[in-house]
Amino acid sequence: MRLVIQRVTSASVRVDGQTVGEIGKGLLVLLGVGRGDTDDTARLYAKKLLGLRIFEDENGKTNRSLADVGGALLIVSQFTLYADCSHGNRPGFTQAGDPAEADRLYQFFAGLCREAGAPVQTGIFGADMKVSLVNDGPFTIVLDESLEKK
Repeated sequence: MRLVIQRVTSASVRVDGQTVGEIGKGLLVLLGVGRGDTDDTARLYAKKLLGLRIFEDENGKTNRSLADVGGALLIVSQFTLYADCSHGNRPGFTQAGDPAEADRLYQFFAGLCREAGAPVQTGIFGADMKVSLVNDGPFTIVLDESLEKK
């Protein structure tokens, strides 16, 4: 899996002109599912995401988690996080997960976050989505395969 996590003061996603997901303070998560990702992969990334302490405390230190600040998640599927640009100028996506399995893992991941108590909004898997956000900081983190090697 690959996650691009952006701390936001607000974020939303629209499909066909309709808002399908919207949050205030929290995290916008762009989620890519790769070949070979499993339920265990989703569990690992969900646990890491929910435990990240990237919100400021009263002393201005990034010491608070999403739950600590009462924040929400907007999770948007994005297979293009698996773009391979190493050959030519047209990206290849052979490392992205099979669409049916990627959709299942995307929904599973969102469900894990909900079960842990996080308010979760999502986009629509495979749809042409328009994502808007107000990045807070900006503060952006990428979680990728290096997480799995630890």
